[in-house]
Amino acid sequence: MNQAQMMQQLKKMQQEMARVQDELANATVEGTAAGGVVTCAVNGEFRVTKLTIKPEAVDPEDIETLEDLVVVALNDAIVKAKALSEQKMGKLTGGMKIPGLM
Repeated sequence: MNQAQMMQQLKKMQQEMARVQDELANATVEGTAAGGVVTCAVNGEFRVTKLTIKPEAVDPEDIETLEDLVVVALNDAIVKAKALSEQKMGKLTGGMKIPGLM
């Protein structure tokens, strides 16, 4: 393989990586706690896009439990977003862990 072919392959990989990153930015996963009493949506860039708390989760005498439910829902969504990112980027990188991408 000559240098021109390598550069062409590198450019193609960069374009594909940009496409996957855009796809991840637009993908949304949902995390839940307590059977859906608290839900949150996180995109593939690990940004929270929505948080929903049902009225039955709100007890003014027990704010700590609500805080815990929010943390559980967020962590659930982040784990799912990370798995989605690793799956999509893994296809592109052949499973190699590239710092800054995963």
